[in-house]
Amino acid sequence: MTRGSILIDLEEQPALNVQDAAPVPDFASSVPKGQAMQLAARMGARKPSRLARWFWTLLVGLVTAVVWGAAWNFVAGLLARSPLLGWAIAGLGTAFLLVTLAMLLRELARFARLRRVDQLRSMADLAVANRSLHAARDVVDRLDRFYSDRSETGWGRARLSERRGEVIDADALLELAEVEVLAPLDQMAQREVEAAARQVAAVTALVPLAMADVVAALVANMRMIRRVAEIYGGRVGTLGNWRLFRAVMTHMVTTGAVAVGDDLIGTLAGGGALAKISRRFGEGLVNGALTARVGVAAMNVCRPLPYSSGRAPKASGLVKRALMGLFDA
Repeated sequence: MTRGSILIDLEEQPALNVQDAAPVPDFASSVPKGQAMQLAARMGARKPSRLARWFWTLLVGLVTAVVWGAAWNFVAGLLARSPLLGWAIAGLGTAFLLVTLAMLLRELARFARLRRVDQLRSMADLAVANRSLHAARDVVDRLDRFYSDRSETGWGRARLSERRGEVIDADALLELAEVEVLAPLDQMAQREVEAAARQVAAVTALVPLAMADVVAALVANMRMIRRVAEIYGGRVGTLGNWRLFRAVMTHMVTTGAVAVGDDLIGTLAGGGALAKISRRFGEGLVNGALTARVGVAAMNVCRPLPYSSGRAPKASGLVKRALMGLFDA
């Protein structure tokens, strides 16, 4: 049995036009979000719960007690068996305790220096708010003593000493101190921020390992904050560095500065071609820019005087200088 052909008339259906089809989503050209820096910022700003603090406090206390008891029993038994060797071990333990105590005292001294920086800034803010020339002169005197051992501020402090008598306004006196004393320190801090932004951008763009960019962002930002604090005179140890890191990251997360906004995208417009070619390069650009934002926040936190009008650094300028040699703008 043969079957004939079937003819289907399609004239009544509208013809399809390829130009009317929806465009294929371009996932590669989506805007990078700087996931590494955002994760690092949230990790730094996260506060441990009260239960977690109690856990770690009790754990440290328990481990210390166990180690101390074991060491005491070991030394006592060694003294009973071999007095000479026992006294030698006891001397080593005593030296270790003395070194540990010296490290704790140095950490406390560094915390005290950080408090001096905070106190100077608070006094300067109060002098500006009250327009008190007497308070401003007190701040300048304290600032001069604070940097008396810094050779890079010697010429500026001498200039400030010569010209301060001519100024009769609190704002102008603090601005003069800012220009003469803090200007070279500002330049040093900006170079540190640019170096950290360049490093984070390079690691994010060139190292494909998972979580390597997050670790690099954490390490580079903690080192940058430490160096910025040291440049402005706030010598920090391990605990002080973590405290500063948390303070800066908390400020970044609270103010939303760690988010990627239109201003940041505009700053990175010159690297858009590389971002389209490789998403890793785009992430590197954004992570480097967010690192510069962290650096600006660190400068604001660690600086002993507030910025006068028009002198605060811009993250966009730091990013352009930092990434100029890394990503051709």
